[in-house]
Amino acid sequence: MSVQILLQGKLLGVEEFLPSGQPGEALLTGRLRWVSLLSEILPRALIAELGLSKMLLGSSGGDQFLVVLPEEVRAQAGTFLVAARSGIRELSQDRLELFWAITENLGDWTVVRKRLNDEFQRKQGTPLAYTGLVQPEAAPKPGSEYFESLGRVLRDATTVSWSPESPATILTTGGKHSWTIGTTPDSVPLARHTALTDDGREAATAPVLASRTEGRPVWGVLRGDVDSFGIRMRRLQSIEEYVQLSVLYKQFFAGEVEVLCSLPEFWRKVNLLHTGGDDFAVYGAWDALIGFARELQRLFQRFTEEHLKEFPGPEGKTITMALALAPELDTPLGSVYGRSRDRLEIAKSADKDCFFLLGRTLEWKQLSDAAELKDELTAMVREFGVAPQYLRDLCGIYRETRRAPGAKRVERPWRFHRRLLRILGSSRSRDFQKARASLIADLVGKNPANLKLRPSGRVALEWARLSTEGPSET
Repeated sequence: MSVQILLQGKLLGVEEFLPSGQPGEALLTGRLRWVSLLSEILPRALIAELGLSKMLLGSSGGDQFLVVLPEEVRAQAGTFLVAARSGIRELSQDRLELFWAITENLGDWTVVRKRLNDEFQRKQGTPLAYTGLVQPEAAPKPGSEYFESLGRVLRDATTVSWSPESPATILTTGGKHSWTIGTTPDSVPLARHTALTDDGREAATAPVLASRTEGRPVWGVLRGDVDSFGIRMRRLQSIEEYVQLSVLYKQFFAGEVEVLCSLPEFWRKVNLLHTGGDDFAVYGAWDALIGFARELQRLFQRFTEEHLKEFPGPEGKTITMALALAPELDTPLGSVYGRSRDRLEIAKSADKDCFFLLGRTLEWKQLSDAAELKDELTAMVREFGVAPQYLRDLCGIYRETRRAPGAKRVERPWRFHRRLLRILGSSRSRDFQKARASLIADLVGKNPANLKLRPSGRVALEWARLSTEGPSET
Protein backbone atom coordinates (compact mmCIF):
# COMPACT_ATOMS: atom_id res chain seq x y z
CA MET A 1 0.00 0.00 0.00
CA SER A 2 1.33 3.40 -0.97
CA VAL A 3 2.26 5.80 1.81
CA GLN A 4 -0.01 8.82 1.97
CA ILE A 5 1.27 12.37 2.30
CA LEU A 6 -0.55 15.50 3.42
CA LEU A 7 -0.07 18.71 1.46
CA GLN A 8 -1.17 21.98 3.01
CA GLY A 9 -1.04 25.26 1.11
CA LYS A 10 -1.43 28.82 2.35
CA LEU A 11 -1.71 32.23 0.72
CA LEU A 12 0.22 34.92 2.59
CA GLY A 13 0.10 38.68 2.15
CA VAL A 14 -3.62 38.82 1.35
CA GLU A 15 -4.39 41.76 3.65
CA GLU A 16 -1.58 43.81 2.12
CA PHE A 17 -2.39 42.91 -1.48
CA LEU A 18 -6.14 43.58 -1.54
CA PRO A 19 -6.27 47.31 -0.63
CA SER A 20 -2.89 48.22 -2.18
CA GLY A 21 -3.14 51.31 -4.32
CA GLN A 22 -6.59 52.17 -2.90
CA PRO A 23 -8.45 50.32 -5.68
CA GLY A 24 -11.96 51.17 -6.80
CA GLU A 25 -14.97 48.88 -6.55
CA ALA A 26 -14.42 46.83 -9.71
CA LEU A 27 -10.73 46.22 -9.02
CA LEU A 28 -11.13 45.37 -5.33
CA THR A 29 -14.06 43.04 -6.02
CA GLY A 30 -12.05 41.24 -8.70
CA ARG A 31 -9.04 40.86 -6.41
CA LEU A 32 -11.18 39.51 -3.57
CA ARG A 33 -12.92 36.94 -5.73
CA TRP A 34 -9.66 35.87 -7.33
CA VAL A 35 -8.07 35.32 -3.91
CA SER A 36 -11.18 33.51 -2.66
CA LEU A 37 -11.18 31.16 -5.63
CA LEU A 38 -7.44 30.42 -5.61
CA SER A 39 -7.62 28.29 -2.47
CA GLU A 40 -10.64 26.47 -3.93
CA ILE A 41 -9.39 25.95 -7.48
CA LEU A 42 -5.71 25.09 -6.93
CA PRO A 43 -6.24 21.91 -4.86
CA ARG A 44 -8.98 20.73 -7.22
CA ALA A 45 -6.81 21.43 -10.25
CA LEU A 46 -3.87 19.60 -8.66
CA ILE A 47 -5.97 16.51 -8.03
CA ALA A 48 -7.43 16.65 -11.55
CA GLU A 49 -3.99 17.07 -13.18
CA LEU A 50 -2.66 14.05 -11.26
CA GLY A 51 -5.70 11.97 -12.25
CA LEU A 52 -6.63 11.25 -8.64
CA SER A 53 -9.97 10.87 -6.87
CA LYS A 54 -11.92 13.95 -5.80
CA MET A 55 -12.26 12.33 -2.39
CA LEU A 56 -8.63 13.27 -1.64
CA LEU A 57 -9.61 16.93 -1.20
CA GLY A 58 -9.59 17.53 2.53
CA SER A 59 -10.44 21.20 3.01
CA SER A 60 -10.26 24.32 0.86
CA GLY A 61 -11.07 28.00 1.05
CA GLY A 62 -10.16 30.70 3.51
CA ASP A 63 -6.72 31.33 1.93
CA GLN A 64 -5.55 27.74 2.53
CA PHE A 65 -6.18 24.14 1.51
CA LEU A 66 -5.35 20.57 2.55
CA VAL A 67 -5.17 17.50 0.28
CA VAL A 68 -4.18 13.87 0.74
CA LEU A 69 -1.86 12.44 -1.96
CA PRO A 70 0.08 9.23 -2.62
CA GLU A 71 3.82 9.49 -1.98
CA GLU A 72 4.78 8.83 -5.60
CA VAL A 73 3.27 12.13 -6.83
CA ARG A 74 5.19 14.32 -4.39
CA ALA A 75 7.57 15.66 -7.07
CA GLN A 76 4.73 16.35 -9.53
CA ALA A 77 2.80 18.22 -6.85
CA GLY A 78 5.84 20.34 -6.12
CA THR A 79 6.26 21.24 -9.80
CA PHE A 80 2.57 22.18 -10.02
CA LEU A 81 2.78 24.47 -6.99
CA VAL A 82 6.01 26.15 -8.13
CA ALA A 83 4.29 27.14 -11.38
CA ALA A 84 1.20 28.33 -9.50
CA ARG A 85 3.32 30.40 -7.11
CA SER A 86 5.13 32.07 -9.99
CA GLY A 87 1.83 33.00 -11.63
CA ILE A 88 0.37 34.30 -8.37
CA ARG A 89 3.36 36.52 -7.76
CA GLU A 90 3.12 37.89 -11.29
CA LEU A 91 -0.58 38.71 -11.09
CA SER A 92 -0.28 40.21 -7.61
CA GLN A 93 2.86 42.18 -8.47
CA ASP A 94 4.88 40.22 -5.90
CA ARG A 95 2.51 41.07 -3.03
CA LEU A 96 0.93 37.62 -2.67
CA GLU A 97 2.82 34.43 -1.84
CA LEU A 98 1.86 30.77 -2.01
CA PHE A 99 3.61 28.50 0.50
CA TRP A 100 3.05 24.81 1.07
CA ALA A 101 4.20 22.05 3.39
CA ILE A 102 4.24 18.29 2.80
CA THR A 103 4.58 15.52 5.37
CA GLU A 104 3.73 11.83 5.75
CA ASN A 105 0.26 11.05 7.05
CA LEU A 106 1.70 9.06 9.93
CA GLY A 107 1.22 9.44 13.66
CA ASP A 108 -1.16 11.49 15.77
CA TRP A 109 -2.71 14.55 14.12
CA THR A 110 -1.11 16.89 16.65
CA VAL A 111 2.32 15.53 15.65
CA VAL A 112 1.51 15.76 11.93
CA ARG A 113 0.30 19.33 12.34
CA LYS A 114 3.51 20.27 14.15
CA ARG A 115 5.60 18.90 11.28
CA LEU A 116 3.57 20.94 8.80
CA ASN A 117 3.90 24.10 10.89
CA ASP A 118 7.66 23.60 11.27
CA GLU A 119 8.06 23.35 7.50
CA PHE A 120 5.97 26.48 6.99
CA GLN A 121 8.20 28.40 9.37
CA ARG A 122 11.34 27.26 7.54
CA LYS A 123 9.92 28.26 4.18
CA GLN A 124 8.71 31.65 5.34
CA GLY A 125 12.15 32.34 6.77
CA THR A 126 13.90 31.49 3.48
CA PRO A 127 11.18 31.59 0.80
CA LEU A 128 13.38 31.20 -2.29
CA ALA A 129 15.33 28.25 -0.91
CA TYR A 130 12.33 25.91 -0.86
CA THR A 131 10.39 26.77 -4.00
CA GLY A 132 12.89 26.50 -6.82
CA LEU A 133 12.27 30.09 -7.82
CA VAL A 134 14.86 32.70 -8.64
CA GLN A 135 13.89 36.33 -8.22
CA PRO A 136 13.61 37.81 -11.72
CA GLU A 137 15.48 40.98 -12.54
CA ALA A 138 12.38 42.71 -13.84
CA ALA A 139 9.14 40.94 -13.04
CA PRO A 140 6.24 41.81 -15.34
CA LYS A 141 3.69 44.22 -13.88
CA PRO A 142 0.29 43.36 -15.38
CA GLY A 143 -2.46 45.95 -15.28
CA SER A 144 -5.75 45.77 -13.43
CA GLU A 145 -7.82 44.73 -16.45
CA TYR A 146 -7.80 41.04 -15.53
CA PHE A 147 -9.18 41.57 -12.02
CA GLU A 148 -11.79 44.11 -13.12
CA SER A 149 -12.96 41.76 -15.87
CA LEU A 150 -13.00 38.77 -13.51
CA GLY A 151 -15.12 40.63 -10.96
CA ARG A 152 -17.69 41.50 -13.64
CA VAL A 153 -17.99 38.09 -15.29
CA LEU A 154 -18.13 36.17 -12.01
CA ARG A 155 -21.29 38.01 -11.01
CA ASP A 156 -23.39 35.83 -13.32
CA ALA A 157 -21.03 32.93 -14.12
CA THR A 158 -22.18 29.36 -13.56
CA THR A 159 -18.76 27.68 -13.89
CA VAL A 160 -15.10 28.40 -13.23
CA SER A 161 -12.21 26.71 -14.99
CA TRP A 162 -8.43 26.35 -14.96
CA SER A 163 -5.64 25.56 -17.43
CA PRO A 164 -2.03 24.50 -16.77
CA GLU A 165 -0.75 27.11 -19.23
CA SER A 166 -1.84 29.86 -16.79
CA PRO A 167 -1.88 28.14 -13.38
CA ALA A 168 -2.80 31.27 -11.41
CA THR A 169 -5.54 32.49 -13.74
CA ILE A 170 -9.20 31.80 -12.95
CA LEU A 171 -11.41 31.49 -16.03
CA THR A 172 -15.17 31.33 -16.50
CA THR A 173 -15.13 29.77 -19.97
CA GLY A 174 -12.79 27.33 -21.65
CA GLY A 175 -9.99 25.84 -19.63
CA LYS A 176 -8.84 22.25 -19.24
CA HIS A 177 -10.76 21.57 -16.00
CA SER A 178 -14.09 23.12 -15.04
CA TRP A 179 -16.28 23.16 -11.94
CA THR A 180 -19.78 24.46 -11.36
CA ILE A 181 -20.38 27.27 -8.89
CA GLY A 182 -22.78 26.14 -6.20
CA THR A 183 -23.26 24.44 -2.85
CA THR A 184 -23.00 20.74 -3.75
CA PRO A 185 -19.94 18.75 -2.56
CA ASP A 186 -18.40 18.77 -6.05
CA SER A 187 -19.11 22.48 -6.68
CA VAL A 188 -16.97 25.52 -5.94
CA PRO A 189 -18.62 27.86 -3.40
CA LEU A 190 -18.65 31.56 -4.25
CA ALA A 191 -20.76 34.06 -2.31
CA ARG A 192 -21.42 37.02 -4.62
CA HIS A 193 -24.63 38.92 -3.84
CA THR A 194 -24.70 42.20 -5.73
CA ALA A 195 -27.34 44.93 -5.44
CA LEU A 196 -28.40 46.39 -8.77
CA THR A 197 -29.26 49.84 -10.01
CA ASP A 198 -32.93 50.79 -10.29
CA ASP A 199 -33.07 49.69 -13.93
CA GLY A 200 -31.54 46.32 -13.00
CA ARG A 201 -28.77 46.52 -15.60
CA GLU A 202 -25.65 47.34 -13.58
CA ALA A 203 -24.21 46.68 -10.16
CA ALA A 204 -25.05 49.46 -7.72
CA THR A 205 -21.99 51.51 -6.79
CA ALA A 206 -21.18 52.65 -3.27
CA PRO A 207 -22.71 56.14 -3.77
CA VAL A 208 -25.91 54.53 -5.10
CA LEU A 209 -26.08 52.28 -2.04
CA ALA A 210 -25.50 55.30 0.18
CA SER A 211 -28.48 57.07 -1.42
CA ARG A 212 -30.70 54.23 -0.20
CA THR A 213 -30.17 54.99 3.49
CA GLU A 214 -32.99 56.39 5.62
CA GLY A 215 -30.83 59.24 6.93
CA ARG A 216 -27.62 60.84 5.73
CA PRO A 217 -26.32 59.18 2.53
CA VAL A 218 -23.17 57.47 3.79
CA TRP A 219 -21.71 54.10 2.89
CA GLY A 220 -19.22 51.89 4.66
CA VAL A 221 -17.49 48.52 4.84
CA LEU A 222 -18.40 45.90 7.45
CA ARG A 223 -15.91 43.16 8.26
CA GLY A 224 -16.11 40.30 10.73
CA ASP A 225 -13.70 37.67 11.99
CA VAL A 226 -14.13 34.67 14.29
CA ASP A 227 -12.33 35.13 17.62
CA SER A 228 -9.41 32.77 18.35
CA PHE A 229 -10.19 30.65 15.30
CA GLY A 230 -6.56 29.50 14.96
CA ILE A 231 -6.48 28.33 18.58
CA ARG A 232 -9.66 26.34 18.06
CA MET A 233 -8.24 24.60 15.01
CA ARG A 234 -4.93 23.84 16.76
CA ARG A 235 -6.74 22.11 19.60
CA LEU A 236 -8.45 19.56 17.35
CA GLN A 237 -7.34 15.99 17.93
CA SER A 238 -7.75 14.42 14.49
CA ILE A 239 -7.62 15.33 10.82
CA GLU A 240 -11.27 14.31 10.55
CA GLU A 241 -12.21 16.96 13.12
CA TYR A 242 -10.04 19.50 11.32
CA VAL A 243 -11.71 18.89 7.95
CA GLN A 244 -15.21 18.73 9.43
CA LEU A 245 -14.88 21.98 11.36
CA SER A 246 -13.20 23.78 8.45
CA VAL A 247 -16.10 22.84 6.19
CA LEU A 248 -18.71 23.87 8.78
CA TYR A 249 -17.28 27.35 9.22
CA LYS A 250 -16.86 27.86 5.48
CA GLN A 251 -20.42 26.73 4.79
CA PHE A 252 -21.79 29.04 7.46
CA PHE A 253 -20.17 32.15 6.01
CA ALA A 254 -20.74 31.23 2.37
CA GLY A 255 -24.35 30.28 3.02
CA GLU A 256 -25.70 32.45 5.80
CA VAL A 257 -24.05 35.68 4.68
CA GLU A 258 -25.42 35.39 1.16
CA VAL A 259 -28.89 34.45 2.40
CA LEU A 260 -28.82 37.39 4.78
CA CYS A 261 -27.88 39.71 1.91
CA SER A 262 -30.96 38.57 0.00
CA LEU A 263 -33.45 39.52 2.73
CA PRO A 264 -35.79 42.44 1.94
CA GLU A 265 -34.10 44.88 4.33
CA PHE A 266 -30.64 44.26 2.84
CA TRP A 267 -30.82 43.08 -0.77
CA ARG A 268 -30.85 46.58 -2.34
CA LYS A 269 -28.51 48.16 0.21
CA VAL A 270 -25.45 45.90 0.45
CA ASN A 271 -22.91 44.24 -1.84
CA LEU A 272 -21.06 41.13 -0.71
CA LEU A 273 -17.30 41.38 -1.07
CA HIS A 274 -15.94 38.19 0.44
CA THR A 275 -16.61 35.18 2.61
CA GLY A 276 -13.80 32.95 3.85
CA GLY A 277 -13.14 30.15 6.28
CA ASP A 278 -13.63 32.38 9.32
CA ASP A 279 -14.41 35.89 8.05
CA PHE A 280 -16.51 38.02 5.72
CA ALA A 281 -16.73 41.52 4.25
CA VAL A 282 -19.67 43.49 2.84
CA TYR A 283 -20.18 47.13 1.89
CA GLY A 284 -23.22 49.30 1.45
CA ALA A 285 -25.59 51.73 3.18
CA TRP A 286 -24.40 52.42 6.73
CA ASP A 287 -27.77 51.81 8.43
CA ALA A 288 -28.27 48.46 6.67
CA LEU A 289 -24.77 47.33 7.71
CA ILE A 290 -25.53 47.88 11.41
CA GLY A 291 -28.66 45.73 11.17
CA PHE A 292 -26.73 43.20 9.09
CA ALA A 293 -24.06 42.91 11.79
CA ARG A 294 -26.62 42.37 14.57
CA GLU A 295 -28.44 39.65 12.67
CA LEU A 296 -25.29 37.82 11.59
CA GLN A 297 -23.97 37.81 15.18
CA ARG A 298 -27.25 36.22 16.30
CA LEU A 299 -27.01 33.56 13.60
CA PHE A 300 -23.37 32.83 14.44
CA GLN A 301 -24.24 32.39 18.12
CA ARG A 302 -26.89 29.83 17.18
CA PHE A 303 -24.44 28.10 14.83
CA THR A 304 -21.79 27.66 17.53
CA GLU A 305 -24.33 26.53 20.12
CA GLU A 306 -25.46 23.80 17.77
CA HIS A 307 -22.21 22.64 16.17
CA LEU A 308 -19.52 23.40 18.76
CA LYS A 309 -21.25 22.36 21.97
CA GLU A 310 -18.98 19.29 22.26
CA PHE A 311 -15.82 21.41 22.09
CA PRO A 312 -14.73 22.95 25.41
CA GLY A 313 -13.59 26.56 25.72
CA PRO A 314 -14.79 29.81 24.14
CA GLU A 315 -12.31 29.77 21.22
CA GLY A 316 -13.98 29.96 17.82
CA LYS A 317 -17.42 30.50 19.37
CA THR A 318 -17.66 34.29 19.16
CA ILE A 319 -17.26 36.82 16.39
CA THR A 320 -15.96 40.38 16.34
CA MET A 321 -16.92 42.92 13.68
CA ALA A 322 -16.01 46.46 12.68
CA LEU A 323 -17.74 49.08 10.55
CA ALA A 324 -15.72 51.79 8.78
CA LEU A 325 -17.59 54.67 7.13
CA ALA A 326 -16.41 56.45 4.01
CA PRO A 327 -15.54 60.11 4.71
CA GLU A 328 -16.78 61.10 1.24
CA LEU A 329 -19.10 59.43 -1.26
CA ASP A 330 -16.32 59.17 -3.85
CA THR A 331 -13.73 57.65 -1.49
CA PRO A 332 -12.12 54.58 -3.14
CA LEU A 333 -13.53 51.33 -1.83
CA GLY A 334 -10.03 49.96 -1.26
CA SER A 335 -9.27 52.80 1.14
CA VAL A 336 -12.35 52.14 3.28
CA TYR A 337 -11.74 48.39 3.10
CA GLY A 338 -8.24 48.90 4.53
CA ARG A 339 -9.65 51.20 7.19
CA SER A 340 -12.16 48.53 8.22
CA ARG A 341 -9.26 46.13 8.76
CA ASP A 342 -7.64 48.65 11.10
CA ARG A 343 -10.90 49.08 13.02
CA LEU A 344 -11.25 45.32 13.33
CA GLU A 345 -7.75 45.04 14.75
CA ILE A 346 -8.56 47.76 17.29
CA ALA A 347 -11.68 45.89 18.37
CA LYS A 348 -9.86 42.58 18.70
CA SER A 349 -7.04 44.13 20.70
CA ALA A 350 -9.57 45.64 23.12
CA ASP A 351 -11.83 42.62 23.63
CA LYS A 352 -13.54 39.65 21.99
CA ASP A 353 -17.15 39.17 20.97
CA CYS A 354 -17.61 42.87 20.27
CA PHE A 355 -18.36 45.44 17.57
CA PHE A 356 -16.40 48.55 16.60
CA LEU A 357 -19.05 51.06 15.62
CA LEU A 358 -18.94 54.83 15.15
CA GLY A 359 -15.70 55.31 17.06
CA ARG A 360 -16.37 52.98 20.00
CA THR A 361 -15.92 49.27 20.74
CA LEU A 362 -19.07 47.77 22.23
CA GLU A 363 -20.03 44.36 23.50
CA TRP A 364 -22.94 42.95 21.57
CA LYS A 365 -25.30 43.41 24.51
CA GLN A 366 -24.24 47.07 24.65
CA LEU A 367 -25.18 47.40 21.01
CA SER A 368 -28.76 46.50 21.93
CA ASP A 369 -28.70 49.25 24.57
CA ALA A 370 -27.37 51.70 22.00
CA ALA A 371 -30.15 50.74 19.57
CA GLU A 372 -32.83 51.38 22.19
CA LEU A 373 -31.29 54.72 23.14
CA LYS A 374 -31.02 55.67 19.46
CA ASP A 375 -34.76 55.09 19.11
CA GLU A 376 -35.39 57.39 22.07
CA LEU A 377 -33.15 60.08 20.60
CA THR A 378 -34.78 59.97 17.17
CA ALA A 379 -38.25 59.93 18.73
CA MET A 380 -37.54 63.38 20.22
CA VAL A 381 -37.15 64.65 16.65
CA ARG A 382 -39.82 62.67 14.83
CA GLU A 383 -42.53 62.54 17.46
CA PHE A 384 -42.02 65.64 19.59
CA GLY A 385 -40.60 68.08 17.04
CA VAL A 386 -37.24 68.78 18.70
CA ALA A 387 -34.75 70.27 16.22
CA PRO A 388 -32.20 67.69 14.94
CA GLN A 389 -29.45 70.12 15.99
CA TYR A 390 -29.97 68.97 19.58
CA LEU A 391 -28.14 65.73 18.75
CA ARG A 392 -25.03 67.66 17.79
CA ASP A 393 -25.27 69.67 20.98
CA LEU A 394 -25.43 66.45 22.97
CA CYS A 395 -22.35 65.17 21.14
CA GLY A 396 -20.59 68.36 22.24
CA ILE A 397 -21.51 67.66 25.86
CA TYR A 398 -19.95 64.22 25.53
CA ARG A 399 -16.67 65.80 24.47
CA GLU A 400 -16.78 68.36 27.27
CA THR A 401 -17.41 65.81 30.00
CA ARG A 402 -14.46 63.58 29.20
CA ARG A 403 -12.44 63.44 32.36
CA ALA A 404 -8.87 64.60 32.43
CA PRO A 405 -6.25 62.17 33.78
CA GLY A 406 -6.49 62.07 37.57
CA ALA A 407 -9.82 63.89 37.71
CA LYS A 408 -12.29 62.27 40.08
CA ARG A 409 -15.52 63.77 38.82
CA VAL A 410 -17.01 66.52 36.70
CA GLU A 411 -17.53 69.73 38.64
CA ARG A 412 -20.99 71.23 39.14
CA PRO A 413 -23.12 68.39 37.71
CA TRP A 414 -26.23 70.59 38.06
CA ARG A 415 -24.88 72.76 35.24
CA PHE A 416 -24.70 69.74 32.98
CA HIS A 417 -28.31 68.82 33.70
CA ARG A 418 -29.45 72.42 33.17
CA ARG A 419 -27.74 72.47 29.77
CA LEU A 420 -29.24 69.10 28.95
CA LEU A 421 -32.73 70.37 29.75
CA ARG A 422 -32.17 73.45 27.61
CA ILE A 423 -30.99 71.35 24.67
CA LEU A 424 -33.97 69.03 24.90
CA GLY A 425 -36.41 71.89 25.25
CA SER A 426 -39.52 72.12 27.37
CA SER A 427 -43.11 71.18 26.83
CA ARG A 428 -46.13 70.73 29.05
CA SER A 429 -46.96 67.50 27.26
CA ARG A 430 -46.87 64.64 29.72
CA ASP A 431 -45.59 62.25 27.05
CA PHE A 432 -42.75 64.64 26.19
CA GLN A 433 -41.75 65.10 29.82
CA LYS A 434 -41.77 61.35 30.35
CA ALA A 435 -39.68 60.73 27.21
CA ARG A 436 -37.20 63.45 28.21
CA ALA A 437 -36.76 62.05 31.72
CA SER A 438 -36.23 58.55 30.35
CA LEU A 439 -33.68 59.84 27.83
CA ILE A 440 -31.66 61.70 30.48
CA ALA A 441 -31.65 58.65 32.72
CA ASP A 442 -30.39 56.45 29.90
CA LEU A 443 -27.66 58.94 28.98
CA VAL A 444 -26.19 59.68 32.40
CA GLY A 445 -27.92 57.37 34.89
CA LYS A 446 -30.22 58.24 37.76
CA ASN A 447 -27.50 59.64 40.00
CA PRO A 448 -27.07 63.34 39.07
CA ALA A 449 -23.53 63.36 40.46
CA ASN A 450 -22.40 60.56 38.15
CA LEU A 451 -21.72 61.94 34.70
CA LYS A 452 -19.74 59.06 33.29
CA LEU A 453 -21.46 58.88 29.94
CA ARG A 454 -21.57 55.35 28.58
CA PRO A 455 -19.83 54.32 25.32
CA SER A 456 -23.16 52.96 24.09
CA GLY A 457 -24.64 56.42 24.63
CA ARG A 458 -22.00 58.02 22.41
CA VAL A 459 -22.66 55.44 19.71
CA ALA A 460 -26.40 56.00 20.04
CA LEU A 461 -25.93 59.74 19.56
CA GLU A 462 -23.91 59.30 16.35
CA TRP A 463 -26.37 56.66 15.17
CA ALA A 464 -29.35 58.95 15.77
CA ARG A 465 -27.55 61.93 14.20
CA LEU A 466 -26.88 59.99 10.99
CA SER A 467 -30.49 58.77 11.01
CA THR A 468 -32.04 62.23 11.25
CA GLU A 469 -29.70 64.35 9.10
CA GLY A 470 -30.51 64.89 5.46
CA PRO A 471 -28.25 64.78 2.40
CA SER A 472 -27.30 68.45 2.56
CA GLU A 473 -26.29 68.46 6.23
CA THR A 474 -22.67 68.03 7.26
